[in-house]
Amino acid sequence: MARRAAFFDVDGTLITVTSLFRFLAHDMAARGEPRRRYDDVMAALARMKAAGAGREESNRAFYAAFRGRPVAELAAEGARWFAEENAAGGLFHPHVLARLRAHAAAGELIVLLSGSFAPCVAPIAEHVAADVVVCTEPEQVGGRYTGAVDRPMVGARKAQAIHDVAVAHGLDLAGCHSYGDDASDLAALAAVGSPVVVGDDLVLTAHAHRHGWARVPSPTR
Repeated sequence: MARRAAFFDVDGTLITVTSLFRFLAHDMAARGEPRRRYDDVMAALARMKAAGAGREESNRAFYAAFRGRPVAELAAEGARWFAEENAAGGLFHPHVLARLRAHAAAGELIVLLSGSFAPCVAPIAEHVAADVVVCTEPEQVGGRYTGAVDRPMVGARKAQAIHDVAVAHGLDLAGCHSYGDDASDLAALAAVGSPVVVGDDLVLTAHAHRHGWARVPSPTR
């Protein structure tokens, strides 16, 4: 019998915040940078969205904020960021985390899919004992991030990642679950036999009603 898996989007699904934004704010504060620098980055992203930029374009632009930063330094800062966020409470969506634990207890492969990068996702994956992590991998040269991103792990790329993991691990996707909260997760949800919509995204809830998909209420913090 083919093994089953549960695939989880991270931001807004498994956790209640957008990890990239929270991590950037944490990292800038740790470096003593003024709050206005963070506000400037977020304002630029808001302008891109208002101009019609999609998630992939915005995701690619965001990583420019880490240009020149040592990979090891950001990994260490990510661990500190996660420890602080988790200690504050409310970081994880309780119902989604409970489902993750249940899937793991049933012997299913736990896979995290995220447009965020390793400094944010790795400590989350370690905390929940995920088996596989597929996230955005910004370009690295000489142990530093260049600020460039070739393939953000968003949209249809998450669905492709699900198929790639299925091939690598001999999964029966018809027997797998996938969890997501945003319209950009639609292809990843449709790739499995048991999609689960987290929250109230209009596109996803419409599909849930139309196709009988399971739903989990919005995470709050």
